[in-house]
Order: sequence, then C-alpha cells, then structure tokens
Amino acid sequence: MAMFQEARQTAIERTKDNTDSTPPDIESLAVSEKVKSRKESSSSSDSDSSGDSDSDSYSSDEKSKSKTKKDTIKKKTNGSDSSEEDIGPPLPPDMLAANKTKRSEEEDDIGLPLPLAIRGAGGKDSDEEDSEEEEESLDRKIPSSHEIVLNHGVKPVSALALDPSGARLVTGGVDYEMKFWDFAGMDVSLQSFRSIRPCECHPIKQLQYSSTGDTILVVSGNNRAKVLDRDGFEKMECSKGDPYLLDMANTKGHAAMLNSGCWHPKTREEFMTCSNDCTVRLWDVTMEGKKHKQCLKPRTQQGRKVIPTTCAYSKDGRWVATACQDGSIQMWDHNKSFVNVSMVNRNCHSNGSDTSCLCFSYCGRILASRGGDDSLKTWDMRSFKKPLNVVNGLDNFFSFTDCVFSPDDQMIITGLSVKKNAGKGKLLFYERNTLTKLSELEISDTSVVRCLWHPKLNQMVASCADGQVKLFYDPKKSQRGAMLSVVKAERKSRQIKVMTTQQIITPYALPMFREGRPTSTRKAEERVRKDPVKSRRPDLPITGPGEGGRVAQRGATLSQYVVQNLVLKKPDKYENDPREAILRHAKEAEENPFWVDPAYKKFEIYMKNARK
Repeated sequence: MAMFQEARQTAIERTKDNTDSTPPDIESLAVSEKVKSRKESSSSSDSDSSGDSDSDSYSSDEKSKSKTKKDTIKKKTNGSDSSEEDIGPPLPPDMLAANKTKRSEEEDDIGLPLPLAIRGAGGKDSDEEDSEEEEESLDRKIPSSHEIVLNHGVKPVSALALDPSGARLVTGGVDYEMKFWDFAGMDVSLQSFRSIRPCECHPIKQLQYSSTGDTILVVSGNNRAKVLDRDGFEKMECSKGDPYLLDMANTKGHAAMLNSGCWHPKTREEFMTCSNDCTVRLWDVTMEGKKHKQCLKPRTQQGRKVIPTTCAYSKDGRWVATACQDGSIQMWDHNKSFVNVSMVNRNCHSNGSDTSCLCFSYCGRILASRGGDDSLKTWDMRSFKKPLNVVNGLDNFFSFTDCVFSPDDQMIITGLSVKKNAGKGKLLFYERNTLTKLSELEISDTSVVRCLWHPKLNQMVASCADGQVKLFYDPKKSQRGAMLSVVKAERKSRQIKVMTTQQIITPYALPMFREGRPTSTRKAEERVRKDPVKSRRPDLPITGPGEGGRVAQRGATLSQYVVQNLVLKKPDKYENDPREAILRHAKEAEENPFWVDPAYKKFEIYMKNARK
C-alpha cells in the first residue's frame, strides 16, 4: 500500500511540473503511469477493498486532470497564434485593407484560370480587352511577310496540292504539265524535281493528296481519273463509260469530261468525281477502277438531268455536296443510301453559272461556295434555306477558282480574277461569321486562280493565270516548307575541263602531218555484212503464204505471179471473133426465151392495141 501511495505522489508532482511547459505527449505519460500502478497493485497480494476504492478514485481524478490540462494547452496555443499575429506596432488602416485584398485575390486565384463563360463580372474588363486584341490581330495572323515564286510555265495553273506533312507541293496547269516540288530538296533556284504529263493532251483540273499522303488524285479534261503515287507513277485509272446508254448508272465509269474530284477525308481508299454526264461517282482504290462504288444523279426541280460542276466532302466525311449548273447545291448523307437527296437548295447561285468551289469549315457547321455569278456565300448546315452572308462583285473567270478556310477557322480566303491590263489579281481575306473584308494581298498582274493555306506549315500558296505559283510565309509564324529551300545556296554545276589540241587541216600538207586512219577494217566490214541493204542480201525463201507483197505459192513476186497466170491460162477461141461469141447463145435463147423475148412480146401486143 505504501508503494502505491509513493507512485501516486510522484505522478502528481510530475504533472504539476509539466503544466508550465507543454509536453508533446501528455496522454502517453498518463497511460504509462497507469500501467506501472497496475503492475505494482498486482504485485501486492495483501490489497483489500479499501485499496480498490482508492484506485477507482485515482483513475477518475486522473481523467479530470487530463481534461483540464488539454484545455489549458489549447488556450496557450491560441494565445501564441494571436501573439504572433500581433507582434510589433499596429499597421496603418490602408495597409490592412491592401493586405486583405491581396489575401482574397490569392485565395481566389488558386488553381487553373476559369473559362471565359464562367468568370464573374469582376473579370469582364480583361476579357473584353483580350477579345478586342484578338479581333485587331486577326489580320495580323496572315503569314505574308515573305514570298517565293515558283515558275510552272506560261499558262494558267489550274490545280494545287500540298501533302498533309507539308513536304511536297504538286502543281498542274492547262498546259497538260504536272510538276513536283520538294521543299527539303530544293535550293534557292527553286526548280521542280519532276515534270510529267499524266493525261496526255488534257488540261489538269484538280489535284489532291490522300489523307495519308501516299497517293495523288488527278482529275483532267478527259473522262478517266487517275491515281498516282508520291513520285508520279500511275497506280490506277478509272474505267470509261458507254456514252450510248440512257441510264448512266449502268455504265462502269464516266462517259463525258470530268469537272472536279476529291478524296474522302477519313477513308484513304475512297474518292469522288463529277462529270458532264450528269453523275457524281464514288470510287474505291481497292477495286482498281474497274467500276464505280456508288453513282449519284443530281436532278433539277423538274426531275431532269443537271451537270455537277464541283463536289466536296465535309471534314468528318458525312456529307457529300455538289454544286450544279442550275445554281443548286445538293447534299447526300454518306451514312444513308444515296437514292434521295438529304438537303437541297435550288437558289444558291444564278441559273446557268458554273459554281467553281465548295468548302466546308473545320467545325463542319458552315459551307462556303464560290459562284460563277461573281459571288461568295456562306451557309449554315443547320438552316440551309438562306445564306448567312453574301459578298458580290468578286470577278470569277475560271471554273476552278478556290475559296478556303484559314487553319483557325476564322477567315475565308478566295482569289480575284481580272482582265488583261485591267488591274491586279488579289487574295481577299474575309471574316467567317460576317464576311467583312479584313485584308487583301496583291499577287500579280493576272488573275488569281487557286489558293491554299496549309494548317501545319501555316503557309499560303496562290496560283496565277500567268503560270506562276507564289508561296507566302512568315518566319515567326510559319514552320518548315519554303523556309527550308530559301536557306540553301544554289548548287554549282560541275565543270569538266578538257584540253583539246587544235587541228590545222591543209589540203597539201606533208604525209608526216596527216592524221592516221585505222588500218583494220574488219569491224566495219562485219557491220556492213550484217546490214541487208548495204550487203545487198537476196530475198530469203518464203515459208508461209506470203509477206511484203510476195506470194509464196507462185513466184517470188507479184509480177511473176501475174505472168505465170497469163501463161497457164487456156486460150479462148472466141477472143478474136466477137460476133461468134455472141451468136453462140442464139440457140439457147430460142429454146428458152426467158429474158428478152417475153418483154418484146408484151411490147408488141401493146403497140398493136395502140394502133387500133
């Protein structure tokens, strides 16, 4: 019992000493003391009930003391925090307000910035300033600070194509030529590495790389589209249709001149062509051009045939759009059957004009059309009955003038045609939503036909009617492409120096100054011997019926054959007496008067009746 009282007294003293300094683990100390006391109580075997009551009272006292100690520790920590904040003289009220605003801003700015639509009224001013800066810098996004000129020829360049990686450019013109340009392989001289004529004497109307960039679609003025590989070698040619059949769907291919064509943006094996035979056909490269996969037949409002002038796929490949000569734009859903038209607008452009281009935006909601009625229009795919915006007065003298969207989908670019010595051809830049004119870029003294804006290179290509192709770029905004060719110096041509001795030819020179001739004539005689004309070789015997005017059966030549036939011919005894030759048929005529006498008898009867 005495040992228990001593342990209790020492525990109380320790707790009193530790209240002034806050120990890290007060509860653990109390628990350890309890364990010790229990051990000591178990060791004393003479404990009685009064000892048990004392231990119970001790445990209750310990619990109450530990609670009071915790409360005092919390108060001390709170007091220390407040004392840390209030150290030093009080701050001025202005500085207190500034500190509060800074803390509130720091608390609000934790994490990523909120989107523009979710921000509150406090951030409207900064958002409006950013939008104004974007609107002002929209025309500054055009990469037109530098340019290079590629010389295709002297006639209009009617087709342009850049591969998806931007490594190669292909140009085609009405001069039937197709040229390949490799930016990584060109130097400052800017020469093409290959020139071919894929369709003989037919102008090239459309060129386009496939989605993978390994094949090129060539649409020319004939009725057979071709697919070439990257190096210009033919891989496939479409079949030719029968022009004498009434239903063009029953033919294997087009039966008239092609107008346009393009690749499917998602399926690398499928492409589309349209023709003057009033059909739009879908082809599959795996079928090797033996027959079309689908045949679409656009119709007028009265149900008659109409010629499609251009065609295009949407960016997701769902819509197949075509513009026709009656001014309509007709669309089919690629996910459904091609029997009926899904969307049609009969009054898109003027009747009888050739719409030169259809282009879908990258978002897929807007369609731009460049009409032959000198207009540029935008259409909303969700409400296709009326145009969103219209720009008139844009001269268009070619049936393949382009209109394209910028890579950020905020601008529309098209070319302007001009007459000879009547102005300058320009590239016009319009804002997509309102078709307000943002900028214009003078290209040359002739019409601008085709235009491209490559999304990966951020470079623009424009073709002119004088055979030049101009490529625009900005070193700060563009990548690779023309910038690879400009930095390379022109290769020097290898010159081979050959020292030749000057020969003086005089007719009366001494034999010692004469040039020696080869003494051996054996090789020359052998060559003459092999030549049948110089060696005067006789005609070889004929083994077959004859050849080269020679008849093998009789005589070596035709004249000998005729002479032999004359000799072998039996003599005619009536040859010298024509009277006998005629009278030899008199007896037969009397016995069987079939040809002459019956006719004369009828005539004699008629004459007798006439006399009476």
